[in-house]
Amino acid sequence: MAFDTPKLVTGEASVPETHTKEASPVPARATPRDPIALAQQKQINAAKLRKFADKVSTWLMPALTIAAFLLIWEVIANAFPGGLPAPSMVLMESQELIFNPFYDRGGVDKGLFWHVMTSLSRVGIGFGLAAIAGVLLGAFIGTVDLARKGLDPIFQVFRTVPPLAWLPISLAALREAEPSALFVIFITSIWPIVINTAVGVRNIPQDYLNVAKVLRLHPVEFFFQIMLPAATPHIFTGLRIGVGMSWLAIVASEMLLGGVGIGFFIWDQYNSSRMSDIIVALMWVGMVGFILDRLVAMLGQYVSRGTTAD
Repeated sequence: MAFDTPKLVTGEASVPETHTKEASPVPARATPRDPIALAQQKQINAAKLRKFADKVSTWLMPALTIAAFLLIWEVIANAFPGGLPAPSMVLMESQELIFNPFYDRGGVDKGLFWHVMTSLSRVGIGFGLAAIAGVLLGAFIGTVDLARKGLDPIFQVFRTVPPLAWLPISLAALREAEPSALFVIFITSIWPIVINTAVGVRNIPQDYLNVAKVLRLHPVEFFFQIMLPAATPHIFTGLRIGVGMSWLAIVASEMLLGGVGIGFFIWDQYNSSRMSDIIVALMWVGMVGFILDRLVAMLGQYVSRGTTAD
């Protein structure tokens, strides 16, 4: 018994020491060798790589396409001289037009920037009037079924008339070049706005209409609080189509009306057989048209909270 007592004391003394080490357990963590963690990390890295590749391709693919197009154009132009000038020739012959678009020597001898700004001012007036009239008329047609049945065939006929076909009528009626150009822009761009607005109004959810009836909204309140927000995606789709058609119409009209403007500049350079300047002007026309479309699309995304078409 005298020998057992120290053993018991020694064993009891060792118990608290072991218990103290296990009092604060460390939570289990996934080690790098954990196959589940490795698989998750691979998936995360693959997703990041795909996202990065998508961003790069968004800018890289257009650049490569443009470079390939210019290269093919250069080869064909050099293989068949006498036709369109090669890109290198355009750069050589139109250096002032490319690198100094802001010069102004008076009259019609101006840089492309001033011609484009003159055309944009006309588009702004004509398209602005078309947007206001088109939204109001489209809302009326979408609300009143008899108006839709009576006016829709007329709109479908008029919207197929080319822009230049309206020019002789506008000149005969208005007898001046500037109002005639504005009328051509207006009459060309209004039809997609009217038609898309009418479609948007007809597609307003019935729940919205029921809420308006319950609240007994005034027609003006109904227009601004129910109709416009619900039809905004369709309205901006029509506006995007309309702004493109208005830009097309003004360029075509200015070719015949004369004066300062990008359309007149293109026609004037054609009469002077300066094909390189025409190519540079066409690039300006395309870039400005693209910017106009993007601006209307961005405004539509902001107003309709991302529900318009891209």
